[in-house]
Amino acid sequence: MVLEHALLTVSAGRETEFERSMAQALPIIDSAPDCHGAEVRRQDENGSIYLLLVRWTSVEAHMAFRHTPLFEQWRQLTHPFYATPPTVTHFHEPLSR
Repeated sequence: MVLEHALLTVSAGRETEFERSMAQALPIIDSAPDCHGAEVRRQDENGSIYLLLVRWTSVEAHMAFRHTPLFEQWRQLTHPFYATPPTVTHFHEPLSR
């Protein structure tokens, strides 16, 4: 399992609109094959920055999603609000304690 981490910078003044659109977009990504849940959090220090966290079976599963009609639906609902392209990285399972 990997955790996708995407930093989303929304155009100032469009945060409410973005959040409404994201409410429609999250069920789309949640329905993708090999997706094990997604969430978005708004930054406290700068309300135009959001953190998208998605659990995927693998990085390959995430990349496969990006070539589907579901991704196009996701993109149409979310990408018009970005002030800059998202920064996307992937993280492994938590370290052992």
